[in-house]
Order: sequence, then structure tokens, then C-alpha cells
Amino acid sequence: MKIAGIRRGNQYSPNHIGNDAAIFNTTVKYLQQKGCEVVEYTEDEFQSSEIEADTLFNMARDIRSIFKLQQLEKAGKKVVNSGYGIENCTREKMTRLLINANIPHPESLIVPTDRPLPEAFATLGDRCWIKRGDSHAIHREDVTYAYGRSQAENLIQEYALRGIPNAVINKHLEGDLVKFYGVNHTDFFYWFYPDIHSHSKFGWEVINGAATGIAFDPNRLKQICDQAAQTLNVSIYGGDCVIDKKGEIRLIDFNDWPSFAPCRDEAAPRIAECIYHIANQL
Repeated sequence: MKIAGIRRGNQYSPNHIGNDAAIFNTTVKYLQQKGCEVVEYTEDEFQSSEIEADTLFNMARDIRSIFKLQQLEKAGKKVVNSGYGIENCTREKMTRLLINANIPHPESLIVPTDRPLPEAFATLGDRCWIKRGDSHAIHREDVTYAYGRSQAENLIQEYALRGIPNAVINKHLEGDLVKFYGVNHTDFFYWFYPDIHSHSKFGWEVINGAATGIAFDPNRLKQICDQAAQTLNVSIYGGDCVIDKKGEIRLIDFNDWPSFAPCRDEAAPRIAECIYHIANQL
């Protein structure tokens, strides 16, 4: 079986170039052990190449790559993660989809960056997170903690100057920050406290501080994540949530194919299993 694999462009792996490459390489190894011939492409190569394989797995993030993945899906090829799912994980679409599906999520606003903040901003309280709405986070400033309206307005204006048309504003949630990873079509699910593992992309985890070990139901977390993955149409995923003092869980981020760095050795064979399962579906 021939399968195409598309690597993630380095510019879309901020502070995780090595980790993203490692999970891709290890997944390739396990697919080869299953007898698959894996033809590898960079994102640039993928955009200019004719793809003969009927199944593709990818860590793509470039909008041109996503569009091509969607066109290949329309033509009948099997794509993991789906190009539509990757697009759904951009911040504005993700926020709308999760809220509309009643998946636990912080109170949020989606605002244009070329206008003053709406009066509804006051309902979010003094502390919030400003996040670019049009794509995945690439730079540290694409997800920024703000205290008060004035700071939030300044950040929104900076987004406008950078050509970012809209922003998502999430209410800040108090509680333990938890990261998670999952793989559909398998029983793999892994969660951890990032402060204990010193795992961070931009360092914003320090805002919530050290985890206190608030009791919560891991099965409920997996249930919420499975629902989010189905809603967003992604098979290989990760993200972040906050556990409040009552043990309630709210998703604050959900990503298509993250690095799986703390659990790479356990995750890679299950990712290969997921891809192989989808490749063999009629």
C-alpha cells in the first residue's frame, strides 16, 4: 500500500520543529512496519506535486496545503487529518463550532480588529485571552493574556496592523491547566499537567500557575475531547483545558496533530494504526 506523508512547514512549528519532525518520523516507521510504502513530501513539495497515493497523512498548516488537501478529498482520496478538519481548528471556526455543539468552553467573543471592542467585552471580566482568529498560532503574540479593556484594545489594534482581520477573546478561567492528546479509532488518550513536564510552546502556562491536583473525571475529559474531535473532523488531536475548583472541565484549545512530545513513543504506533485503519476503509 502506497501512502503519502506531508510534513509540517517549519514556520508552523514554533519552538517545536524537532518534536513535530520526531512524531512524523516515528509514525512513518510504524507504517512501514505494517508494509506501507510511505512517500514523503515537505509542504512546499506537496503543493507542487501530483499525488498518486490514495491515502495521505499530513501535519500541514499552510492555507495552500489545506486547500489542496480539501480538493484531493473531494476527488475521493482519504486524508488524515482531513483538510476540512485542519481548517476547523483555526481559532474563529473552532470557537464557533465548539460553542454551537455545546462543548464546554470559556465564554468568548469573536470581534473584527478594525473596530472598537463591543460593550459585551465587559461580561468577560478583567482578565482575558486575545487570540488571532484567522489561523493557527504561529508567533507568541498570536495568543496573548490581557488584563483590562485598555490592554485588550491595544492588542486588537496590533492585530489589525499585522493584517489579522478578526480575533477571538476568551474569558480567563481559574484552575488547573491540563494538556491532552488523543487518536481516533484507537483507545489512546493521554493527559498531563504541563507545569510538571515543563512542556510549553510559548510559555503562557505560567499564568494559571502550578497545578494543585483538583479532582476531576478523566473519562469525562476523554468524552468531551472525543466529541470535539468529531465536531471538528480531526482524527489525531491534542489541546488544553482548565479544571475549575469544582472539577468542571472546559476546553480552551484544540489542535490538529500536535507534537505528542511527552508521549511520542506510546502515541506513534497508535497514530499509524489510525491511518492504516482509515486507509483500509471501503
